[in-house]
Amino acid sequence: MDASIIQAKKIILASSSPRRQAFLRDLGLTYRVMPADIDETPQPSETPVALVTRLASSKARAVANRVPATENALIIAADTVVALGQTILGKPVDKADASRMLTLLRGVVHEVHSAVSTLDTATGHTETVVNTTEVWMRAYSDMEMAQYIDSGDPVDKAGAYAIQHPEFDPAQRIQGCLSGVMGLPLGDLQTLLAHAGIVTPYDVVTVCEAQTHFGCCQR
Repeated sequence: MDASIIQAKKIILASSSPRRQAFLRDLGLTYRVMPADIDETPQPSETPVALVTRLASSKARAVANRVPATENALIIAADTVVALGQTILGKPVDKADASRMLTLLRGVVHEVHSAVSTLDTATGHTETVVNTTEVWMRAYSDMEMAQYIDSGDPVDKAGAYAIQHPEFDPAQRIQGCLSGVMGLPLGDLQTLLAHAGIVTPYDVVTVCEAQTHFGCCQR
């Protein structure tokens, strides 16, 4: 399938995340990266869902302010929050913080909220969808946790973990969207792209299930 025919609009990804960029590449989309520089500090009493919704839409608007309205482009922005109840677990500030988060999550279920927002620069039309997935963490040992933290992988991860990490493999099961846990819910993205007239050349299920042993919610 010819991606140049399918993708009439330019795509701008408002994120420097390697995982989100890889997802767009794997779906056969062409894009350019314009990271959004916004304050991601939670507001007082802000719920995890409210936070992730606000950040994704704010990122899209921040990038839109740097793009000429005459450019026929679709901005894709996303944000992911790990929450234990109403407690937000962001990116760890150091190894001790990563250990604290992973200890809290060990052996229990938590939620991962991922919001994806699209903004059409020609019309200003914006859509935002929030995807929530339940994740059951396995009872990993202190040694496993310490080795994973020493690898440096948790540093830039919400909740201090990557569900797709092959050695640590922190989750025993999920209920919801696997790609959402990794930062970009592909089923929701595909729907938003379709609303903008963009069809993904490659299958969402195939792209999603290539990441881990979990099944795709779109199957």
